[in-house]
Amino acid sequence: MQPSCPVVLVHGWKSHPGVWEPLVRRLEEESFVCWNFSHSKLRDAGAEEIGRALMDFINNMREEHAYQGEIDIVCHSMGAAVTRYMLEVMDGDSRNISVRTLIGIGPPNNGSSMAELFNDPVHGPNILQQLAGTFVPKTYDPAADRLVQEFRSTGPFVQELRDVGLRSDIRYRVIVGGNVTGTPDFFPLFEGQTWEYSPDGWQMTARGDGIVSHADSCMPGADVAMLPDDPTALSVAASEYCHVRLPGNPEVVEQVIRFLRK
Repeated sequence: MQPSCPVVLVHGWKSHPGVWEPLVRRLEEESFVCWNFSHSKLRDAGAEEIGRALMDFINNMREEHAYQGEIDIVCHSMGAAVTRYMLEVMDGDSRNISVRTLIGIGPPNNGSSMAELFNDPVHGPNILQQLAGTFVPKTYDPAADRLVQEFRSTGPFVQELRDVGLRSDIRYRVIVGGNVTGTPDFFPLFEGQTWEYSPDGWQMTARGDGIVSHADSCMPGADVAMLPDDPTALSVAASEYCHVRLPGNPEVVEQVIRFLRK
């Protein structure tokens, strides 16, 4: 029997739809219909602009395929925050977009500690220097990045998400990577740790994927899969479970398929 819901893919911040290639292949093998959304050209856009583009994309694909039923959405990183903003704030009352399952991979559901860190007057300059040329451009200025400013842990868009709450008609799923063995190769720039922001200040934790901590990702009532399921995998391919590699990680791909099949 073929799956009934098309799967919409939403990539993360400063990324592109090509990150989904391994997942797309598996979805096609499992006879899922896949709609791959790109916001890679909206480099200077904020959550509302990207959210509107995603909404238009979904409506256009529905019209093109003559389909008006439920959809599933799989997101990576900041793509999950934007998708939630579209669904819970922009479409929260009308609920014109009917979603069965929303799967966030390394999602900053409670805001991004990394976005907050970029703007920290004490730690920010050194962190940006560490990440320059790998996670951010060498000339990156966080103050000029609307999306990063909006989804700081203390940002207004995150507070708006908290205020409106989750949609009762959507099943929320979360997939996170973790460095339970404390392997430095997991994310060498931070010696295998992840920065985490709290009202008490900054700390570093192994409970994260190098960029997004588990505290950033946690969501009440959501099913959570923390990978790798077998910690010994970190002794073989630790870096495959860090944030930027999660969309193409084979274990993550299979977990997405399992969540979609539930």
